[in-house]
Amino acid sequence: MKTVRILVADDHEVVRQGLRRLLEARPGWEICGEAGTGREAVEKASELKPDVVVLDYSMPGLNGAEATRQIVARVPRAEVLILTMHGSEDLIRGALEAGARAYVLKSDASRDLISAVQALIEHKAFLSSGASGPVVDSYLRGAQPSASQQVLTPREREILQLVAEGRSNKEIATTLMISTKTVETHRANLMHKLGLTSVGALVRYAVRNQIIEP
Repeated sequence: MKTVRILVADDHEVVRQGLRRLLEARPGWEICGEAGTGREAVEKASELKPDVVVLDYSMPGLNGAEATRQIVARVPRAEVLILTMHGSEDLIRGALEAGARAYVLKSDASRDLISAVQALIEHKAFLSSGASGPVVDSYLRGAQPSASQQVLTPREREILQLVAEGRSNKEIATTLMISTKTVETHRANLMHKLGLTSVGALVRYAVRNQIIEP
């Protein structure tokens, strides 16, 4: 039997330890690595090539949706499971559009996490019971993502999160390995697209859309 290699990413060590104990109790499953930030999750996934990535949505620097998008681009064979406290339809839709194929609420994890990982091993999608309701409701209403979320590029969404977390242009440039001038251009573009005129308004937008924690 082929060993299933799982990468666990959460910014709380105690959560990672709990996930490790739960997942490694299954025969043939092993935790091949851990990450404490979204950006570290992308780097570890690129390096370790796991079969499954269990990824917290709310992580500093790079949230779950953006980390998923980068992981799927770099390691197409990896399946991504978003594990989160948030069950809003916008977050679920965003995670699925980014390439995640499983979405499990932390309140459902003790019941659904093992089943979700097993589904991913079989390349099947999985939504925990707490997450499936909003998705079905959204589908029945024919809801579409907001226009502002559609027009932002992946780079602008990264910079949006970093600005909202209080990072300076220089810090963002260092993190993303781009020039400060490029950061300034992206920042101006996203403010224009969102119709915002201050950093305070941008932070409120990021909190309202659950891009960062309040």
